[in-house]
Amino acid sequence: MAGGGEARQGDGSSLARRIWRLPFRGKLRLAGALLRDPRVPRTAKAAVPLTVLYLAVPVDLVPDFIPVLGQLDDVLVAAGALWLLRRLASPELMEEHVARLEQQTAAHGGYTG
Repeated sequence: MAGGGEARQGDGSSLARRIWRLPFRGKLRLAGALLRDPRVPRTAKAAVPLTVLYLAVPVDLVPDFIPVLGQLDDVLVAAGALWLLRRLASPELMEEHVARLEQQTAAHGGYTG
């Protein structure tokens, strides 16, 4: 595994960097693939639609008209849901999906999003 083996050692920070390098569409596809995968716990799957619902409903923990704090709670809720999804899905499962998306992205001309 010359060249590609190092990035696939299961290091969480390396996996996070690989996810970050995916184009926006790749990140959406990763989320969709994880939501459809039966190996991902239901708790993690529920976090995504509940977060979208929270962001869509006009009632917030901190009202949006308060400068900075109003938007910060939305960002923190979304980041928390992504963190939960990443934590509850096994690293091997994440690796599998990320590797597949990297191959698809490379086959379609690189990391342009």
